[in-house]
Amino acid sequence: MAKFPAVLSGLETEDLKPDVLYRKVKSKVADVGEFLEILDCLFALGKIELNEEEGVLRYVD
Repeated sequence: MAKFPAVLSGLETEDLKPDVLYRKVKSKVADVGEFLEILDCLFALGKIELNEEEGVLRYVD
């Protein structure tokens, strides 16, 4: 949970593809596995959503 803000801050200003978001935050997470766990949790909490047509993640207020 402590790393949620790092991922969310990457999505505050623009929608991003998951690989682009990972590159932005990879210095703040241990590995891609942890990154995926964070995305799973944020999705379950309703904080992010996936636009399947564009393939991007979007921050949800």
